[in-house]
Amino acid sequence: MIQKRLKTRSVSGTLALGQPIMELMLPAPRLVILRGDLGAGKTTLVKGIAQSLGADPDEVTSPTFTLVHEYRGTALKLYHLDLYRLERDEELLQLGLEEMETEPDALMLVEWGEKFPSLMTRARGIVSIQPGEEPDERLFFVQML
Repeated sequence: MIQKRLKTRSVSGTLALGQPIMELMLPAPRLVILRGDLGAGKTTLVKGIAQSLGADPDEVTSPTFTLVHEYRGTALKLYHLDLYRLERDEELLQLGLEEMETEPDALMLVEWGEKFPSLMTRARGIVSIQPGEEPDERLFFVQML
């Protein structure tokens, strides 16, 4: 098990964390839960991870209403999911999570995945984001199994 505690003081710092956090997530396939309140910086971190994979970070947006966004990096595919609006395990099945999980070159980053115990048992990592003392400061607690 790998555990890290990281801190950023700006949006650009959170974007830069994408590379070292992504390296902790490999090898793929991986399902990683991103935890944090609304506005904590989960999607900003995904932008940084997408950039480190060779995808365009400007294309990364929150999948709050579409539920799943897919980005192709140079070697890996990145799935970014937001389960905030879902309430039942049956709704997870409709997203095709099992297919995504079996892709050998896929990394799944799931916001609000902690709402679903069935998903938490399959997760290979958790990144928790908390606000720091300063307005743009964020604390990242990374745990990879």
